[in-house]
Amino acid sequence: MVILKKASDIEEYIYQKRNSGRKIGFVPTMGALHAGHISLVQRCKADDMMSVCSIFLNPTQFNDKSDLAKYPVSTDKDIELLLNAGCEVLFLPDADEVYPGGSELATTYDFGYLETLLEGASRPGHFKGVGQVVARLLSIVQPHTLYLGQKDYQQCLIITRLTQLTGMDQMKVVICPTIREADGLAMSSRNRRLTETQRTRAGILYQCLVSIQAKTEGGDFAVVRKECEELMQAKGIAPEYVALADARDLNPLENYNKTIPMVALIAARVGEIRLIDNILINT
Repeated sequence: MVILKKASDIEEYIYQKRNSGRKIGFVPTMGALHAGHISLVQRCKADDMMSVCSIFLNPTQFNDKSDLAKYPVSTDKDIELLLNAGCEVLFLPDADEVYPGGSELATTYDFGYLETLLEGASRPGHFKGVGQVVARLLSIVQPHTLYLGQKDYQQCLIITRLTQLTGMDQMKVVICPTIREADGLAMSSRNRRLTETQRTRAGILYQCLVSIQAKTEGGDFAVVRKECEELMQAKGIAPEYVALADARDLNPLENYNKTIPMVALIAARVGEIRLIDNILINT
């Protein structure tokens, strides 16, 4: 695996590979890698792409600076995981490479209502930061295909919209299934901050999503949502939202609609750790 830290170096390296006929697949990450990230690299390789991964802990997408300070960092272990997965290129920049001259606030993108609801409502400014860093990384790597994980479903739609706003819509965006623990908990870098007791309780999020999915036939979503909220609260978990939306554009749904693809989304705090998850319905 080639490790490059300067934007100019990776641009030149990928330029040469692209000219030799290689197709470029890209997996952007903030580090603290787990099997979910590795599954994206594996999908990239299965598609016969040159696998390029980035690790950059982006400060502009953290509206809570204490959350940024507590975000787990394990670069040496991350590199080992990528090596074992057969990743070909790792881009490991510092902030000056991603935001030259400290210009991180120079360019922002308008994602419309998509950045105002759910995660956008809970984390103001979050998707502005996501747009900034992903636009910059895509301009450097210029991949043929971008690989994203379904766990961050709203972010996947935001980034897809970003490719349209930046004229990169010829690039393919592949959203890969969420990788889960044995009890269904979605793999996340934040999971490692959970205590043993919190980790045991956290599996209830997936149970709630499965319950929402199971009630599609003749169920009342308002009732199911209330049941999920009460179940989480009984386990000492604080729900932020339990929502149902059109899977194509995230327009909120008041009740089940079997004629369209849907997505159920959930966010909750287990202690001070905020977790999110989702499940697709009728897709």
